Amino acid sequence: MPSGEDKAWELIKDLDPADVCRNARAAFDDHSRSYILKSFGMDIYIDPQNKKLHCDGPNATLLLEKIGYFSKMSILWYLVGARDIPLSGSLIKPENLKDGLIFFKGTHVLPLDRLASRYNDDKERFLSRGEELGGERVDYGDASVRLFPFPRVPVVIILHRGDDEFPPSADLLFYSTCEFHLPLDVLWAVAMQSILIMM
Repeated sequence: MPSGEDKAWELIKDLDPADVCRNARAAFDDHSRSYILKSFGMDIYIDPQNKKLHCDGPNATLLLEKIGYFSKMSILWYLVGARDIPLSGSLIKPENLKDGLIFFKGTHVLPLDRLASRYNDDKERFLSRGEELGGERVDYGDASVRLFPFPRVPVVIILHRGDDEFPPSADLLFYSTCEFHLPLDVLWAVAMQSILIMM
């Protein structure tokens, strides 16, 4: 039985590049027959014929190797599933997605506490890291960034600094249109890679 990654590669090979580029906000290089997709400020080259992903940049190894378990599957299924739908202005917590409680059970718990502890005493470093990844500062909590794992599936990570009463914490929010582009298990992988690449 083919893995989810193998299945995605097979589906991508049969898609019309013009449709994929419009839906995913990607580009297509006719010479190499590869898609070019922006992820965390980096160009990812997706070669369906040879089933290869390639990326240049300071965070390329981190994205495609160290956290590749989350990113590779997400990249492929985003190309398959993205739709030409404008981004909603409405942010949503993962638990408010259909069946979203998966984000808070067992091995699926997002490591937001680790992220908050890492940046509790240095919100400028948190913001700078977001900008290094092609993100932008937004105005929530004590510090927040909007990251673009994919053009149509941005996430917002909000840092709340700790004090004598409360430990530091962090939230991750999707835009409500995320469910049109990716299934829940892939959205979980997108959340994981967004947190891990920030750390």
